[in-house]
Amino acid sequence: MLKSKKWALLAGLMIISMVVAACQPQNVNVPVTVVVKETQIAVQTVVSTVEVMLPTETPVPSYTTPHPILGDVRVRQAIAFCTNKPELIASVYGFLTPEQQASLVMDTFVPTSHWIYHKPTESYSFDVAKGGALLDDAGWKLAEGATYRADANGNQLTLKFSTTTAQFRQTWAAVFEAQMKACGIRILRFHVPAAWWFGDTTGLSHRDFELGAFAWVGQADPASASLYGCDQIPRPENGWAGQNYMGWCNEAASSALKQGDATLVRQDRIDKYATAQEEFSKDMPSLPLFNRLDTTATAADFVGYQSAPAEQYPMFNAWEWERPGKVTIVVGLSQEPASLYWVVENAYVAVVASSFIYGRAYTSLNYDFKANVYYKDLPTIENGGTKLNTVEVKAGDKVVDAGGNIVTLDKGMKVKDADGNEVEFDGSTPIKMQQLAVTGSFADGLKWSDGTPVTKDDIKLSDDIQCDKDSGAINFILCDHTASREYVNDTTETYTLLPGYLDPTYFIDYLPGAFPGHRVIESEGTYKGKTLAEVPAKDWATLPEVSECPMGYGPYTIACGDWVKGQSLTLQANPNFIMGEPKTKTIVIQIVQDTNQLLAQLVSGDVDVILSETTPGEEKPLADAQTAGTVKAYFEAGATWEHIDMQLYVPLPTSK
Repeated sequence: MLKSKKWALLAGLMIISMVVAACQPQNVNVPVTVVVKETQIAVQTVVSTVEVMLPTETPVPSYTTPHPILGDVRVRQAIAFCTNKPELIASVYGFLTPEQQASLVMDTFVPTSHWIYHKPTESYSFDVAKGGALLDDAGWKLAEGATYRADANGNQLTLKFSTTTAQFRQTWAAVFEAQMKACGIRILRFHVPAAWWFGDTTGLSHRDFELGAFAWVGQADPASASLYGCDQIPRPENGWAGQNYMGWCNEAASSALKQGDATLVRQDRIDKYATAQEEFSKDMPSLPLFNRLDTTATAADFVGYQSAPAEQYPMFNAWEWERPGKVTIVVGLSQEPASLYWVVENAYVAVVASSFIYGRAYTSLNYDFKANVYYKDLPTIENGGTKLNTVEVKAGDKVVDAGGNIVTLDKGMKVKDADGNEVEFDGSTPIKMQQLAVTGSFADGLKWSDGTPVTKDDIKLSDDIQCDKDSGAINFILCDHTASREYVNDTTETYTLLPGYLDPTYFIDYLPGAFPGHRVIESEGTYKGKTLAEVPAKDWATLPEVSECPMGYGPYTIACGDWVKGQSLTLQANPNFIMGEPKTKTIVIQIVQDTNQLLAQLVSGDVDVILSETTPGEEKPLADAQTAGTVKAYFEAGATWEHIDMQLYVPLPTSK
């Protein structure tokens, strides 16, 4: 099971998380004292009319009082119309062409290049007139000669805007403030420390904001029910659990997201997510803005390099890389791998280096997974590579229960039956459940770099090592959820999963991997002269043949001694590579901790490729170097995207 490949990819793509820009804070001149007092007066005037309507004898959940301003959908829609997203993008990425800037615009909670994206009927193109009309209709009028709108009681239309101190956000937030002013909305900007904004008991987690800006990291498997589901709204009553910080509950959207996340059939998921995106756009609880840049660069005359949104590891076709007239390509990294043993190490730089040696099992261009050269195809339900079977389970069987836990089935336990319904086991009557059987195959003719064919013994060794509790593996999630393994032949394996475990990315999680069991250990020590298959899992991580100079079936090889710690790793073309010998003889991974120096070496020609781990903050210099013709920069819409959440509800008023 290529677990490390999944987790390495999802280190950048899978886990949904908030991202703080790594920039130095600057002071912002905001008239805090005067305006906060003004905001409190406006809110108190409106909310006080609701306060007496709450019966004290009946418990009422917190955050059920509509926000006096943002509780009105017309105001939220007006903010969307009044936001000029291209102008926000230009403020931080002014060096991009208009076409490149336009590619970053987002109009829903899914990036436009994602396979599940659905363009909503109303995408809120910049239109001040429409925004103004909605505000008028909502009772926020702009008096003649006034700068800001007010309601019938004279309360000014003022909203607090909270985000981090990152210079990146200070830049675009200042532009957003000016855009809202043009529509008559006064924005009070509060740039707060990230530790408070993303704290466990402060900021977003306790819904302490009116307008709040931060970033999510998108993934190929979006699982957005955790962000927008009705049951994901944090409140005091549930211990502030959940990430639906706006308090948005749209039953149609919530149900569609849950059904979409539960199905393994792609078209069904697309349909459900289309419904959710339409409802999201209609209600406008959160304003999507733009994707952050994901930038890589090569020498100007570099050939064979490919780049696309969501693909973090462009080494997937490294055998095609070349620079005319050069037999060596230098890849610059600002950090050094800790190990090349992918079972225990999945840091970005480690995956980069290992990918030259083991190859890339699949690509994720534009958020969509495709088999790379080492596999015949990804085993999906649609193409028959995976079977979704119905099986009967009884007391004593190991299953995954309705809560996602691995259990031994017993009376009173709840599971999901074959129809997706949650049912309780009565202790005797068998229950029909769904069970996945995933059959993946290596490409025919796959060989180790020494020319030895990959066999089913190598595949079994990979499974055994990864699932050995003494291996030090990053995790055992896939192993623990596997009911059985069948080695069909030297290239094919079937993984049958526990009943009830419907892994949404089963088609990449359960692919056969392999270790060269025949390799003889040459390094000094206990196992010198033995084969790798004879070494217990607990000692693999300390073997140079595993951690420093592993044998793979990718386009390049590394010899023991060719990793000079703190300096470089030198890789040679694999003559037995399945796609033929690579076009460039040698790849050198150069470790240069100073990113400014790394950029200078790219411009001077001493480095040929730099990747996204070195480029944050260097986008403008790279754009300038590209204009000068010394480099070729690739600016892609990254998985990280900026947005502004809107607080739909406020805490219950205090009874008097």
